[in-house]
Amino acid sequence: MSFPEDRLVLTPNDIDLSHSPLAGQLDHETYVLGAFNPGMTRLANGNLLLMVRVAEALRTPIFDGQVHAIRWDETRGYVLDGWPLELCDTADPRKFLLRGHGWKIMALTSLSWLLPVELSPDGLERVAIHYDKAIAPVGSWQCYGLEDARISKVGERYLMTTCSVSPERHSTTLYSSADALDWTFEGIVLDHQNKDMLIFEGLIGGQYWAQTRPLGDLYFAYPPGSPYHAGPSINLASSPDARHWQPNIHPGIRPHAGTAATARIGGGTPPMLAEIAGRRGWLTLWHGVEPHEIVGIYRTYWSLLDPDEPWKVLATSHPPLLEANAELTRPLEDQMYVRDVVFSTGIADAGDHFIVASGEADLACRITHVPKDAFVPS
Repeated sequence: MSFPEDRLVLTPNDIDLSHSPLAGQLDHETYVLGAFNPGMTRLANGNLLLMVRVAEALRTPIFDGQVHAIRWDETRGYVLDGWPLELCDTADPRKFLLRGHGWKIMALTSLSWLLPVELSPDGLERVAIHYDKAIAPVGSWQCYGLEDARISKVGERYLMTTCSVSPERHSTTLYSSADALDWTFEGIVLDHQNKDMLIFEGLIGGQYWAQTRPLGDLYFAYPPGSPYHAGPSINLASSPDARHWQPNIHPGIRPHAGTAATARIGGGTPPMLAEIAGRRGWLTLWHGVEPHEIVGIYRTYWSLLDPDEPWKVLATSHPPLLEANAELTRPLEDQMYVRDVVFSTGIADAGDHFIVASGEADLACRITHVPKDAFVPS
């Protein structure tokens, strides 16, 4: 499906690492592996704000017979850790696996920090890059970085969830703000390996609601003939204050049996109230993954959830809304390390269309204007 406006608005070439939180702290050259997966919201001045994940990597991670990763240390700042090359599986350019532990252990080839980038109201032009407002690790719970911000405005307060990575836990951390530029750390709100937390942009029955996605290495099978198959799913939780969350007893969005395109699913854009095909509910964009090579093929899908009982799906579409667009990344061919990946992470209402922010190929930020009549239920 093609759209009237569909372009990259930020690439690794647009990032000035002299303003990076890591600048001057390592004796080895770094580069921007990707500037992608941006949370998005609208500022009080009408402009859009992207909170971009900047993955900063070593130019030469392998030396002295070891593969190295960047880590933030409470006393020394940013440091390098090395592992013997013969113990590492480096097939995936985003990470390497450490062999010989009896369970899956990995390290990242980059450390991610968050960079606010201000766009014009239509999202198509850059207005400013706010390096002075960047968010970087401040504790051992995120010593390997912060990833994949998602921003929701609830009332007059902006809430931002992030994935914080460390050996201690792979947790969801919460930030709050009155203006979406100056953020206050609120703490860890979901514990180990619960990714893609999206807070609804509005209360339901006086409660905050969120989509979550617990991960694990074991899932129990659905019975034969079920319309669903086992695997990661989009669950729901509610909270009185956006900090203390109780899982909801009802299942949320589950992967569909019979299609490889949703072999794995996860949340994309924070649910927002909208009218789709004559029905009003919580519009949520999510990603489905088809197994392919190492990373898989990521596509964007949508569902409309009941406004009062968000575990009920009012409408959805089996054909994808967005797919990776190779034409957009063709000028960046020399920087490509994964393909067939679009990961939508932000949405804004713009009248007759939605402005959708996505990460493209784990490399760049993509803005797409999606007409509202493109949401056709299956």
